[in-house]
Amino acid sequence: MENAYKLLDGRSIARDMHQQLSQDVNALGTDGWPLKLVSISIGETDAARLYVRNQKRTANKIGIGFEERDYPSDTSESELLGIIQGLNTDPRVTGIIIQRPTPEGVSVRRLQRSIHPFKDVEGMHPSNIGSIVYEAPKMGPCTAVAAVHLLKSTNTPLQGLEVTVIGHSAIVGKPIAFLLMAEGATVTVCHHETRNLAMHSRAADAVFVAVGKAGLVTGDMLKPGAVLIDIGINQIDTPHGPAFVGDADFDSCAETAGWITPVPGGVGPVTVATLLRNAVTAAQLQRDHYASEFGTSHSVYSLLNRP
Repeated sequence: MENAYKLLDGRSIARDMHQQLSQDVNALGTDGWPLKLVSISIGETDAARLYVRNQKRTANKIGIGFEERDYPSDTSESELLGIIQGLNTDPRVTGIIIQRPTPEGVSVRRLQRSIHPFKDVEGMHPSNIGSIVYEAPKMGPCTAVAAVHLLKSTNTPLQGLEVTVIGHSAIVGKPIAFLLMAEGATVTVCHHETRNLAMHSRAADAVFVAVGKAGLVTGDMLKPGAVLIDIGINQIDTPHGPAFVGDADFDSCAETAGWITPVPGGVGPVTVATLLRNAVTAAQLQRDHYASEFGTSHSVYSLLNRP
């Protein structure tokens, strides 16, 4: 029997997002609010280099400036906090990105908390994550928001939908659960202490998996026709060299799932597009803040020339 699954092509969905974002970026630039992102990498960052390259290429394509800053591994946390504070107060900087991993002794969470919420384009400041709980998100965690966007792109009604989220991290699993509950879905969150994981995944109309374990989810763990959003990305060795795979065994899952994301090419491109959508939101928030602060509309250039 021929497989009936539909591929959730993240690259195609991201391209559609880029068209609207390009228009928004152009409009903000015309109003005197050109967008610029600053990426901060500390130490040897080979693991993050691909992400930085993708972020920069996509940002530039839609008209957003992108500055890469690389700091040596012995840069102290206090120095980095000072650098971030300077970027927070610079009206030319729309958003700040902290690339992972960071060296031992440098807390990425502390750096993230030091970014002003209006410049937190990754959506990881506690205030931006917390706003999801109150169903008033402005800039949510990019990967979580992207994963939910992929589910919505299937036109599956979310009200009453049974969803299982495998993985309960603060920046992916938990935000996904809150975002979906706000849409009326019934959500089960599973983790390493969960007994009989397959029992929960088989009962779900949609399954999200984000644990960093290749092949964790197999086809016999899914309800026929379920939507599978695979957020994991793992490097494995194959006879042809290293390859990247998700947390699901694609071939077996494709025999059961109704919709499935590929890895790579699924959640990743939509995550980058979501980051850039957050940048647009950040610019709008900053523009409105300064208008409220000074009682009139200001451009980046006029703020730089204030006495």
